[in-house]
Order: sequence, then C-alpha cells, then structure tokens
Amino acid sequence: MWRRLLLKGTTCLLQVAAPRFLHQRHLSSLCVRLLTQRFLHRPPEAPCGLQLWDKGYFLTHSGTRAYKKDAKSTVEFPVSPITVTDIKQYLRSKDIPFYDGYSCLHIPSIFVDTSAKNDSFNLFVDKTTGQFLCKDTLVEGSWEDLQDCLEVMQKEEQDFLSPHVLLGYPESVEEQEERERELREVQRIWSSSVPFTDLPEDEAQLIKTMFQITKVSNATLKKFGVRLFKPTKSLVFPWFGGPDSSLKGLKLLSAQQSTDTEKVIYNEATVPKCYSYYNLFGLPLVGRMDSEVVLTGHELDTLAVSQATGLPSVALPRGVSCLPPILLPYLEQFKRVTLWLGGDIRSWEASKIFSRKLGLRRCSLVRPGEYRPCPVEALSQGKNFSHIIKSSIPAAHKSIVSFKQLREDVYGELVNTDQVAGVKWTRFLELNRILKGHRKGELTVFTGPTGSGKTTFISEVALDLCMQGVNTLWGSFEINNVRLAKIMLTQFAMQRLEENLEQYDYWADKFEELPLYFMTFHGQQNIKTVLDTMQHAVYMYDINHVIIDNLQFMMGQENLSVDKFAVQDHIIGAFRKFATNSSCHVTLIIHPRKEEDDRELQTASIFGSAKASQEADNVLILQEKKLVTSPGRRSLQVTKNRFDGDVGIFPLDFIKSSLTFSAPVKGKLKLRKVAAKPENEEVEMAAKKEEVKKEKVEKAAKTTKTPRAVKNPATGNESMQK
Repeated sequence: MWRRLLLKGTTCLLQVAAPRFLHQRHLSSLCVRLLTQRFLHRPPEAPCGLQLWDKGYFLTHSGTRAYKKDAKSTVEFPVSPITVTDIKQYLRSKDIPFYDGYSCLHIPSIFVDTSAKNDSFNLFVDKTTGQFLCKDTLVEGSWEDLQDCLEVMQKEEQDFLSPHVLLGYPESVEEQEERERELREVQRIWSSSVPFTDLPEDEAQLIKTMFQITKVSNATLKKFGVRLFKPTKSLVFPWFGGPDSSLKGLKLLSAQQSTDTEKVIYNEATVPKCYSYYNLFGLPLVGRMDSEVVLTGHELDTLAVSQATGLPSVALPRGVSCLPPILLPYLEQFKRVTLWLGGDIRSWEASKIFSRKLGLRRCSLVRPGEYRPCPVEALSQGKNFSHIIKSSIPAAHKSIVSFKQLREDVYGELVNTDQVAGVKWTRFLELNRILKGHRKGELTVFTGPTGSGKTTFISEVALDLCMQGVNTLWGSFEINNVRLAKIMLTQFAMQRLEENLEQYDYWADKFEELPLYFMTFHGQQNIKTVLDTMQHAVYMYDINHVIIDNLQFMMGQENLSVDKFAVQDHIIGAFRKFATNSSCHVTLIIHPRKEEDDRELQTASIFGSAKASQEADNVLILQEKKLVTSPGRRSLQVTKNRFDGDVGIFPLDFIKSSLTFSAPVKGKLKLRKVAAKPENEEVEMAAKKEEVKKEKVEKAAKTTKTPRAVKNPATGNESMQK
C-alpha cells in the first residue's frame, strides 16, 4: 500500500493506527515501518523511570500501564535479505552517485534542497541491512523506504523531498505524555546539576576520589560538559544531538566501593531508557577534518584519552555489550579507529567483534594487559598513552600466522584463566565446576527424554546468563513465544505471578531491561531462513548466545528425497560454522532416539549420526529416573567438554512454584562421616549389643502363649489347647 500510494504522487500520507498484537507497539521513528513479515522481536518495553537504587533516589514515571515500544529496539528482518551488490546496482540504475565507505555507502541527501547540498554525501546506506540515515535532517528508514522515495522523485521529476515525507504512526496520549515527562526529567536533572568549576575545591576533589578520576582536570570535565548531580552524588554526561545540537538525554553514573576488592563499582542510568539512548559521548567535540578517533567503552575512559593525548575520542552508549548499527554513519569520516574498550578479556573480544562492523582495514585494537589497563586506570598510573595507542594491533589478519603473532594471545589466556573460561552461572554452581563458564564461539548440544523439562531447564540456564549481560536470541519452534516468555518471567521472579498479580508490573519492568530477543518462527522452518535471521540479529544487536529448540523442526523443510541423517549433518555443520565465524555461542536442543525407559541416555543416544557429538564443544544430557509413586529424579550430565575435558553429573531439584531447577542441598547427598572409635570403646559397644539382644529374646519368650489344659465335656478327658 505504501509503494502504491507513493507512486500515485502522494508525498505526505499514511497515518494509521498502530497494529495491535499481544502488546501495542510504539513506532516512534520518522519512517513508516512496512507491514512485512517480521522474524524477530523483543519483549516490549514499558515506561520505566530512572532508578539509582544504591542512593535511595528514585526518578520514576507514574501512570497507567502501557505496552509501548520504540521501533529502534524491534528487529525488522527483510523478506529477502539485501546485499551491497544489489544496492549499488540499484543506485547506478537511478544515476545516483555514491561513495563506497567502510560500513556504509555515501550518497547525496535527497531530503535537502539541491542549492544547499554543497556536493556533500550526507546520506548513509548501511551495506549490510540497507538502512539509511541522513545526517543533515536525521531522517532514517529501511532500504525499501529509500527505494520508494527515489521512485517518487523520478515519477514527479523532483530534485528533493521534504524530510516529513516519511511519517510514523501517530502517538497516543499516553505516549506523548511519556515523551514529555522524559524531556522534563532531562531538563530538571540538567538544570539542577552543578559544573565542577562551580564546586568548592575540597568537594570536587572528594567526588573525583570517589570515582577514581583525581588525575582528570576540571578543564577536561568542563570541555565535555560533565556535571555533578548532588542528590545522588552522580556524574551527569549530556547527550547533545540533532541539527540544533539540543539536549536529548543524559547518563547518570554513581560509584560505590566493592566489599571484596578495592575496585569501584559503577552504576549507570539513562534518560531516556537505555534502548533509546544513542549517545556517542564526545562526538560534538570532533572536528569535520579529524581522521583518527579512539573508541572507548566508558565515558570516563574518553575523558582520560582526550586529556592525555588530545586525540578525538568517543564512548559507546552501551559499553562493550553492543554497537548499534545506527551509530556507524557517525564514525564513517575516520580513516583510523583505535578500539580501547577496557582492560579485561570481555573488552578484547568485543573489540574484535565491533571491528568487523567498522571495517577491519581501518581498525586497530589495544590488547588488554598488565601495561595496558583501561584508559582511566592508565591515566592514574601515569602510563604513556601515545606508546599504548601506537602499539595497538591491526584488526585485519592473514590466513596463516606464526607463533609470533599468537604469542601475546597465549600469554593473555594464561594470565586471565578465569576470564577466558567465560561467563559464570549464578544459579548452577556445579555447572561452573565442570564447564568452567559460558564461552563465545562454541556449540553446545543438549538432549533429554521427552517430557523431562528440556525447554524449561535450558530457559533458566539462558536466563541466568542473560541477567549477566549476555545478549540472547531465542528460537523456539516447539512452543510459542508467549508461553516461553511466561516461563522465563516466572523463573526471573522466582514465584508464581498468577497468585501475585499486583507484582506483575514490577517484575515485567525489570524483565524488559534484559538483552533478550525472540525469533517469531513457530513450527517447521528452513535452515537458510533461520541462519539469515541469526546473522541479522548478530549484526544488529551483537547477540552472544542463540538457543535453537529444536533441531528436528528444521529438518521437515528440507528436500524429502535426501537422507534425513545427511540433512541433519548439513544443519549441524551450518550451526557449527555460524558459531565460529560469528563468535556466538549456539545451544542446539536435539531429541534423543527412542530408548528403554529404565536406561540412562548416553552421547550415542542423540538422534542422528555421530556428527552432532563430534562437532559440539559441549554435550549436556538431562537424565530422568522415572518413579511410580513420586516425580522422577533429574540430574544433568556433562559428557563432553572440549575446553578442559572435565565431565560429570550432578542432581537437580525442580521447584514447580517457580519453574526453576536448583542443585539439592549437599547434606542430603553425602553420607555422614563417622569418627573412628578406640578399641576398648568398640568392645564395650559390642557387649551392650549382646545385652540388648538377650533382652529382646527374653521379652519374646514372655509374650508367647503357653499351652493350657482344657477339659472336654463330652468325654471328660483333658486336651492341650494353645
């Protein structure tokens, strides 16, 4: 409908009500989202206020419940994935000049008057997704939207279009009020914040000591516009954006001392919410002619880099967890990008992933190490920033390397063994003992008897990791997303919300903050479609963990004339390749072959050929010993662990009220150890046992009935009767 109306010459149209699914979606971007098939979505975001729990200060939104959601956090997967070759061919067919950038194609903006363009290529088209952004007008949309606009220009013989040609769904009253509340909240916090230059010297030094930024000067803080919000003793980092460089949002950072270590723990809160917060902190200070930038994972690191080197530096809005593709056009001008995201292994892994989006040939990575900590620590330790940045490693690598190139990587793994092991589970400590952690780039095969609770168990395992910041994508082909989300929300709240409906909004608001996404597939699906969707999600949201439930639902769409085992081997090989190339952990649920009910499953019990267990890095089996009079006893067995070879089994207890599995109390499993007794004490105990036996025999003799004589009235003779 959108394309047909545009071709009729209508350039300002299509104001329709937002479609209602399970939840009403809030499409607040400028472009009209075409009602095409959508393969991915996240749980909708309800309005939630800024909460700094450790300080006891709350900035919350009150009002009625709403199920609105920003369009930027909704994955819209195109029906037919676009390629950069298709984009270039189309632009050539329309005689549109373009410049091939690092991650985007640059074309002249079609939303700016030709007299004001100045031959600038300020409209950026993402090479991977086709999404476009005009930096002059901030108009954005999909590749289909851009095609529609170009068709209209050609049809009506226009030189440019109005920026308002692409309309979104109209906001409801609640949505308008929410947006206005956010703007008022931003202005209130900013106006009540105090610049560091206006603070007394002793108070400013105390705040700097609290955040461990004593070496950062007041001039640097003033340059970046950093202020102090006294009610929560939080640093305020502003977000200036748009053509008029207006204040669009804020990030508040509070600090507290760790009880275990001397390190400072930072707590962040943003207005608007984090999934609508796209601030490249430090970008307004970057000049148009700057060709080099240092990309950091934290605002404090950007302050340190700028002060120590004078180089342009910007901080990612979500740290090492995600690099939103919508920010890539703002980084296109730089010929050299140095990624210095932190001082741990997770930052190092994120640097390698982000460099693929930015373009490998222009990126260099600062390898974490003893002499290369995060920038703010390097500043406090007096490190040489110029030497650290010059010694950064090119992101592009050759197909063949020697040990000289691998030497530092090997040393880093030896020094940081705990970090290399991956993210630890908080609910399954025994799983940490065996697998050591959850690592990127691995393939886990999980199986168990029918009806044993495979989906319920793996959902809690994935939820545990997601709560620690692991970006998760669920592909549930067996049960629908509503039911799966209900299971995970119950596990998240650790209680039956049916019986506590007054707490639903509280837990739902917290659950929405998790980096959790769902595929909208259900039933049998084609493997290529699933892999394309997974690849799209990895690019858009930096997914670290994909769960496929289950393998058998992807085999029905393949060629029926091909051997089913060959089809399964092909699918497993495709997932193995995806996990390695995308540096993403894939958990694949496979049903076992039919076994006797009283037999435990083994690695050979996995359905299909041996390729599943051969390709997998980890093999997990949910064992169930069925009982007649009570629920079956469940245990988790690890039969393969490629990381360090440890295998084992541990019992599980299923708590029905919260749908969770937890390891039972150890006291129930172990026999009590009895201390050794001396020999004389053993003799006395043996004598006491003998006396007890004699007393029992005597009591038994007394209680037995003795025979007595009974006189028969007929014969007069006596007979013995017991």
